[in-house]
Amino acid sequence: MFNIETHIKAGSVQEAISLLMENPNARLIAGGTDVLIKLREGKPAFRHLVDIHGLAELNGIEKLPDNTLVIGSGTTFTQAIESDIIQTHIPILTDAAGSVGGPQIRNVATIGGNICNGVTSADSASPLFSLNALLSLQGPDGTRHLPIADFYKGPGRVDLGPGEILTAIRIRPEDYEQAFGYYYKYAMRNAMDIATIGCAVCLKTSGGTLTDYRLAFGVAGPVPIRCREAEKAVKGHPLTPALLEKIAATVVRDVNPRTSWRASKEFRLNIITELSKRATKKALTRAGEELS
Repeated sequence: MFNIETHIKAGSVQEAISLLMENPNARLIAGGTDVLIKLREGKPAFRHLVDIHGLAELNGIEKLPDNTLVIGSGTTFTQAIESDIIQTHIPILTDAAGSVGGPQIRNVATIGGNICNGVTSADSASPLFSLNALLSLQGPDGTRHLPIADFYKGPGRVDLGPGEILTAIRIRPEDYEQAFGYYYKYAMRNAMDIATIGCAVCLKTSGGTLTDYRLAFGVAGPVPIRCREAEKAVKGHPLTPALLEKIAATVVRDVNPRTSWRASKEFRLNIITELSKRATKKALTRAGEELS
């Protein structure tokens, strides 16, 4: 039995913002796959709900005339998997979407909800970090755009002000054109499990050289992270087997995994170094490159 005191269905984003401002204790619910779990656990912070499920303003995936990709925050993971735009331009997000739960979860869970939970294990987070995603946040004072790397403030905490709603995720053309990526999720079970480590790689090559490299992890720290030291160390590196060893040797400087009941810190470090190599190799294969 869910202890819900108030549940109001918003007819628009603007109405949802007004409802949040009228009741500062209210929380948003879209797909509900995480909120309902918290309610079942008796979390009092989720007793007042503003429902934005199915709002047309928050749904859909489009490519703008300037080639910017825009993903509505209410887009489900199934919609992301089936999108020709995502499959063609950023298949790394197809990888991530396909790793989320089972079909029933993917049919209702939204990308926006996955990000706004603020958890480091969110499967969509590290791929979006590697794509330099910009988040559109709409509130009572208008809309602001924030890099996803600045959105996470700590475990379960994100940069959403009073009445603000994540409305869209934007990927700029310079961050995905001629870029190839791959998302690799390691979990203790093959299906419907939270990531022990999630690794996302996005790269560009030219003339046998790595010209751009973005490496991001989930569950390698309290929030999803970019591995800036490793990225800097290998940019401009020739496409040889030594590239993978350089990445693995450097990435440990960027991460800070913890021991939990799922895995020890030492085990996670081992997985991090291995996944950084595997995901890079998969991304290079998508780019039509071989290490020689």
